[in-house]
Amino acid sequence: MASLRLPVTPGTPRDLLRSQALRPYAAKRALLALALVGTALAAPAAATAAPAPVAAKAAALALAAPDISLTNVKAHLQQFQTIASSNGGNRRSNTAGYTASVNYVYNKLVAAGFSVVKQNCTSGCTSGAGPNVIADWPGGDANTVYMFGAHLDGVAAGPGINDNASGSSTVLEIALTLAATNPSMLNHVRFGFWTDEEQGLNGSEFYANSLPSAERTKIKGYFNFDMVGSTNGGYFINRITSSIGQVLKAYYDTNFPGLNPEENVEGAGRSDDASFNAVGIQTSGVAAGASANKTSAQVTKWGGNTGDYDPCYHSSCDTYPANINDTVLNRAGDAAAYALWSLATGTPATTVWTDTFETATGWTTNASATDTATTGVWERGDPADTNSSGAKQLGTTVSGSNDLSTGRLAGTAAGDYDLDGGVTSVRSPAVTLPSSGTINLSLNWYLAHGSNASSADYFRVSIVHNTGTAVLFTQAGAASNRNGSWAVGTWNISAYAGQSVRILITAADASTASLVEAGVDDVKITVS
Repeated sequence: MASLRLPVTPGTPRDLLRSQALRPYAAKRALLALALVGTALAAPAAATAAPAPVAAKAAALALAAPDISLTNVKAHLQQFQTIASSNGGNRRSNTAGYTASVNYVYNKLVAAGFSVVKQNCTSGCTSGAGPNVIADWPGGDANTVYMFGAHLDGVAAGPGINDNASGSSTVLEIALTLAATNPSMLNHVRFGFWTDEEQGLNGSEFYANSLPSAERTKIKGYFNFDMVGSTNGGYFINRITSSIGQVLKAYYDTNFPGLNPEENVEGAGRSDDASFNAVGIQTSGVAAGASANKTSAQVTKWGGNTGDYDPCYHSSCDTYPANINDTVLNRAGDAAAYALWSLATGTPATTVWTDTFETATGWTTNASATDTATTGVWERGDPADTNSSGAKQLGTTVSGSNDLSTGRLAGTAAGDYDLDGGVTSVRSPAVTLPSSGTINLSLNWYLAHGSNASSADYFRVSIVHNTGTAVLFTQAGAASNRNGSWAVGTWNISAYAGQSVRILITAADASTASLVEAGVDDVKITVS
């Protein structure tokens, strides 16, 4: 959060919030659906208030919101801490630490199937400031857009873990969960990671002011997440009386009776929601508090002490894991997911075809008889774990014990059974697609290589259709170490509706003597 306006009162040393249950009960979620009907319809109108049909739809979808993995959010936090530690101890907007943060978020979103751009801030930002990252998930009504965002930069004093890797990690994991679950989209969803917030909300202001009038009108709500894991934190909602603020409030009220979230008075005008509010876009969001003091009344209902919500605000001690409250962080993620699923998703997608590789289903290697690889060709089975400057072939699959991997065995050296000599391909059995609807292909994948790789090495997903082969996704190698890590990719294949298609997976080691490994698991085609 930028330090712009509000004075603060000196605080006392902190105490951690008392632990409370993290996962809501199904009965509470059902009550939440009923609560939302009343709150959303009773909310005061705003310049771009959520349409009434959307609020009604939100109530019907209350049970659909997934649990956001706290473990995954914390893994992102660890990565941001590592980035800061490797780049002078901070992630300020015009530093290498910020650039590395941008690349981490960008790569995760691209791999998951988002349409992602790095938007350079060409006016109003600090000299040398890095870009915003804007990611759109395919589908949904393009004239009804809901945005979820957080500032990605930090201050020079420290790693910026609570402020604001906590918000960035939460928004990133919501996006990745959306990709992994791949629900039918009623409305369009966009994610923003903002540069130069700490210097005056500059990145989000540039984005909001750059939107043509017609595009601003399409955005029916922006949700901001800034400092959502404060160690002595509270439960605050930005513009809590707005119709979209009431969606967040209903989540907390029903799942945690007596918690009674409050208006985010301390944060008013101090984070990126202000940039959207200034151009007439309705906003809300979640915060846990910065350098102001928790009141005795708040201590009574939330626990903790009457010191600062975050005693490490804008300080060198804003580190992971010391400066994160797991309970507050976990609830923020689930509340955000509830808002997204309530306002933007439709009925769940229907699975047309799936393969977890636990049994043989008819995949064919080198179906076109053009492969050139000498070792490490695709095979189904239980993969062995290999390591060379980090994980390369992953011994752990996404589900079950089998996957597709490039040479599943491990030898004395990491490269004994890796992909060598050129290209290896594997093709699925034929799948007849539905004649209509939004059809998506999703799968889990990884590409790993050593620093002796190059852009000639790759992992690729294609679709073989009636008139040829179309490439859906390519991850190229590079002359740097890349460790194996499962990612989810999703691609729209509705253009081939009604056809009999095959999925083609290709990997290549086209660099001399490079170490390359790849894997695929849990392939699925859905229609909505």
